[in-house]
Amino acid sequence: MFSLLSPTSWLPGLSSLEWGTGLLLDSLLQGLIGACGVSVLNNLLKVYFFVGCANNPERQLEKERLRPRRTSLDTVHLTGLALILTVVGNRVASLVALEFSLRAVSTLLSLGKGSRGTERLQLYLLCQYSLGCGLTCGLSFLQEGAAHRTLNLLLGLGLAALLSAVTQRLRRHVCSLYELHSSQHYCGVCLGLLAGAHGLPRLLGRILAVAFGVGDLAAVALINQDFLTTSEAVRFWTPLTICYTLLVIYMQEEQRQHPHPGLQNQVQTVLVRMGGLFVLLLTVGRWLDLLGVLISLLGEIWCLVGVRTLLDLCQIQDFASQRPLVSAPSQPRPSTPAQTQGMAPS
Repeated sequence: MFSLLSPTSWLPGLSSLEWGTGLLLDSLLQGLIGACGVSVLNNLLKVYFFVGCANNPERQLEKERLRPRRTSLDTVHLTGLALILTVVGNRVASLVALEFSLRAVSTLLSLGKGSRGTERLQLYLLCQYSLGCGLTCGLSFLQEGAAHRTLNLLLGLGLAALLSAVTQRLRRHVCSLYELHSSQHYCGVCLGLLAGAHGLPRLLGRILAVAFGVGDLAAVALINQDFLTTSEAVRFWTPLTICYTLLVIYMQEEQRQHPHPGLQNQVQTVLVRMGGLFVLLLTVGRWLDLLGVLISLLGEIWCLVGVRTLLDLCQIQDFASQRPLVSAPSQPRPSTPAQTQGMAPS
């Protein structure tokens, strides 16, 4: 009778949240750290695309679209993503991170040597929500059972917020002063981007490989914690592997038909991926997992809307191969034999 008056008796026992305990705060901190990690990636990608547009006179319209408009929009996007990552649950977050990792490995292996890097840029743009899920899974696994879990997460949040603020400041500096400083050789940061911005995607690729590697290991460990026997794990992983294989085949076929898909095609792909995961969890999951898939669908679309301008730029075939033009001192051209004979006295 008295249990009906207790708020924890009727609130849903979410897998990632335990109401009335400190785990709710820990889940919120993990979501904030994941959102800050996504913000760092987003800011660095916008810096790379802005530098590429600024160095190309034909991309002035796209360059203006990349300039930051309102700081409040970035804050709203960061807050919304943090809330989504907080309530999605470790189980569904693990499945999302594993699915993207398998799809990314398949895409990278299928890339030919003649690829100009556009597919890699698309992967970096499309991995943002999966990166947030991977970061939250990694933090949840690494901090499990820690004596000072909340304090560790607070320290991690401070570092993540610092990196996010630094990259956001870099983005605003580049979008405001890059053209002036690079032309007058005034700022060391802008000169560094002028000479080496083309290497930024390679650096981001290595960082993302490490982040997803840790996140995938943590995701597998978190999922296996729910199984008491090996037979239960096999009954879960077998249909999951089949589902992921079919999704990878579908994604490869879509990539062949639409090498440079726009925002509408990307949203359609997200619906197919989440729909397949939803159908799978109807048979081997829980009802809370189904709710987590719907939340993940919102998170994917939330991240896609934030990078719609960059997705449009990825449709430019030669964008990934553009390199900043560094001015070099003019060298005297060697004279040809014909010119030498014309200059010789008759």
